[in-house]
Amino acid sequence: MKFKDQKIVIAGGTSGIGLATAQYFSSEGAFVTVTGRDAQKVAAAQAEGLGAVVVDSSDRKALDAFFAAQGPVDHLVIAVGGSKGMGEFAGLSLAVLREGFDEKLWPQLATLQAALPVLNAGGSVTMITGSASRLRQPGISGLAAINGALELMVPVLAQELRSVRINAVSPGVVDTPWWNFLPAEGRGAAFAQFTANIPAARESRPEEIADVIGFLAGNAYMTGKVVGVDGGLA
Repeated sequence: MKFKDQKIVIAGGTSGIGLATAQYFSSEGAFVTVTGRDAQKVAAAQAEGLGAVVVDSSDRKALDAFFAAQGPVDHLVIAVGGSKGMGEFAGLSLAVLREGFDEKLWPQLATLQAALPVLNAGGSVTMITGSASRLRQPGISGLAAINGALELMVPVLAQELRSVRINAVSPGVVDTPWWNFLPAEGRGAAFAQFTANIPAARESRPEEIADVIGFLAGNAYMTGKVVGVDGGLA
């Protein structure tokens, strides 16, 4: 149990990849606290035996208060995300794209900044980005911009924040509630379209992404890296 008795915070950890990651670390003996904006999801996480707190990652004052209350943290996973920004550029609303940045980029960076005073030396930060940054396909330029911005920062932050390691996991198509903006039949069609010609021939499961996050947190020589976990999609 590599993470036994270590303190791990997962921002955006009440569903999808974040929740699967919380379950992974909990099974490894860690003390896990997840955050989220939805009180019902937070209550569901608490019912699973996880520490869970309602925190809006776009609210810097709330983040500062949360981390101050947590005390020393060994590992931070930032799974805050959003679904806005998809669509071909000619018809893409730049106002909606701005909302996409507000949903993911700024909350991830605010979470990292707020956590810095309590991160233990030798610990780690893992950000969750997305393979849109590498796909070069029509319709995802906005998502590429959001995720690409985060990924470009990772190696620079690794140089600046040398007391802790910082990496990113860049998933492909994962069967999570991220896709709930589509109806059920639309999700099936989207999965089929994206995975038809990739080596893995299917969408991934959240626990498969969580396994890679666990590797990055546990390997003391991994820093400054963006690790694609996309079944060969990109």
